[in-house]
Amino acid sequence: MTATDETFTAVRSVLVRTLQLGGKATTLTRGTELLGSLAELDSMAVMQLLQALEEYFGIAVPDDEISADMFATLGVLADFIESKLAA
Repeated sequence: MTATDETFTAVRSVLVRTLQLGGKATTLTRGTELLGSLAELDSMAVMQLLQALEEYFGIAVPDDEISADMFATLGVLADFIESKLAA
């Protein structure tokens, strides 16, 4: 499931706010690599980001659904959130 523009924009906003990316916000696209490429996204930040996404979207992400794959790119993360919203 591909994320809507609204969901993508919201996920990007939560990411920017949680990781305090400031000026980098305008450079983040669906293809922006996250885990392993975005220095601010370490293991602690992953958990903070997931918590922020859960709170913002009113969803729950069980531990067994969390994987490095879902943080491959910003688009993949947004698609994952869209799938949780549709469930």
